[in-house]
Amino acid sequence: MPLSPEEPQIHESAQGPRVTPATGRPASTPRPVPGPRTAATPRPGRPVPGPARGPARPAPPVQRTQPSGGNAPAARQENRSAPQVQLIPASTDGALDAAGEAVDLLLDSGRAPGDVLVLTTGEQHPWAAHELSFGEAAYWAHHEARDDVFYADAAVAERAAARPVVVVAVNGGADDVLSRALPVARERAGALLIVCGDPNRVNAVLGAGV
Repeated sequence: MPLSPEEPQIHESAQGPRVTPATGRPASTPRPVPGPRTAATPRPGRPVPGPARGPARPAPPVQRTQPSGGNAPAARQENRSAPQVQLIPASTDGALDAAGEAVDLLLDSGRAPGDVLVLTTGEQHPWAAHELSFGEAAYWAHHEARDDVFYADAAVAERAAARPVVVVAVNGGADDVLSRALPVARERAGALLIVCGDPNRVNAVLGAGV
């Protein structure tokens, strides 16, 4: 059955604490470009990031389990449940703001920045556009470092590694873009998938659900 708009709350039973976003959302305003953060530096908002990068850390291996039995096939299967899906109603113009608020709430509740992947279906997030100005290699090196929230176009979501939380901002793009992006986003989400967009459009694309 189609996703139903819920109260704008981020529920997460698989990992992390519960997060409750504000019920009201101000009119869409440009968000400052976020920058990298470290554990030793408080999160002062989203300053413009610089080109400097620390050493990349390898992504943790995906936990897998092998079927039991003497004749079990060699193929392995992922040992994780499907992520919880949360729909946050938002207009096309307000989807980036809604996604930003969701990310802020996740981080304020204790989520590590490297746990979060944000995908956009329309215009690139300002952070992604800024980082790509340093070149593809530097951009994806930041992704591999896993030390901050990573922002990417939904068109390249398949290249992104799985993270515990994936946030999708439905800020444009045709229905076929959305229909391809949401299943990939769900595959990349280890515990929670948050979709910020028009509920009627999201449900029309998803049909029976993600």
